[in-house]
Amino acid sequence: MLKLGVPSKGRLMEQTFDWFADRGIQLARTGSDREYAGAVTGVEGVELVLLSAGEIPRELAAGRIHLGVTGSDLVREKLARWDATVESLALMGFGHADLILAVPKFWVDVETLSDLDAAAAAFRAEHGHRLRIATKYHRLVRDYLRQHGVADYQLVDSQGATEGTVKNGTAEAIADITSTGETLRANHLKILGEDPIHASQANLFRSLTADWGEAELASLAQIDAMVKAA
Repeated sequence: MLKLGVPSKGRLMEQTFDWFADRGIQLARTGSDREYAGAVTGVEGVELVLLSAGEIPRELAAGRIHLGVTGSDLVREKLARWDATVESLALMGFGHADLILAVPKFWVDVETLSDLDAAAAAFRAEHGHRLRIATKYHRLVRDYLRQHGVADYQLVDSQGATEGTVKNGTAEAIADITSTGETLRANHLKILGEDPIHASQANLFRSLTADWGEAELASLAQIDAMVKAA
């Protein structure tokens, strides 16, 4: 049976359910609000697996689910060789957010990555340690800064309230997901002028490592046809 992993709660779950419903596939939770059980109608041979969005990339890569709905940012951050273990079957048009790099507004001379590189070198010379960037997206941020030649920084792990780390003195800059930028502005931060590190949205991903038997491939063909017909 084909296992479809979708977010287990919140707005992302609701939007996922609506997206599939628009394509003739009904997803529903069953049991109590505390039970992670679900049902699928409209397509044969599919089992619904409710997981956190952050768990879905790992389950796809391990082959424990065949399809999964999650953000492209999570897939690229959590899977070192993501394109060897999963492929995107569809962009879903919701869950849009940009992974950006932001610095304090009063850094008037820092508007680009070249400016940041110069500021990082000056910061280390003055303070004796590297400029700290708070983030939970270590792989994506490190690769991005390496590509743009930024050095003399260190990444500081932040799993929540990242925008407040500059005000609290635990970092000098941040790299985080934003959709409106309101929290950044409230914390007196500005986004550097380049394109975002990654423009994320929800994708329907297929596992390349799962066991795809005839039954699973038949269910996939049904889903693929209904998605393309919408």
